[in-house]
Amino acid sequence: MRKFSLDALARNHLEQAANASSGRSSTTVFGGHEHTLRHTLIALTRGNSLSEHPNPGESTLVVVRGRVRLLAGEDSWEGRTGDMLIIPQGQHSLEAVEDAVVLLNVAMAGRATEPEAAS
Repeated sequence: MRKFSLDALARNHLEQAANASSGRSSTTVFGGHEHTLRHTLIALTRGNSLSEHPNPGESTLVVVRGRVRLLAGEDSWEGRTGDMLIIPQGQHSLEAVEDAVVLLNVAMAGRATEPEAAS
């Protein structure tokens, strides 16, 4: 078993984001491209964003700290510390209304290594 302090990771990555020209910092907390489930911590400083991109699978966004706006077409949703947003299928973007840290949770069908069937 492994344990992570999201608060400590958030603090660290928000500091890194503040020092980055892009105004953001991220790390994969658990999983990855070869897994079905992936948790990625993303820190964005106020006014910075993740430009429009497709949803790679079933996804949720938990606001660990701050305030963000999720945009998809004409729709938008605002999330604050402790909120969970369901990411819509299709193109979407994310804006930091204030310095913010989110935990992106993605489930990608067909990515897990299936055990071979018994012969």
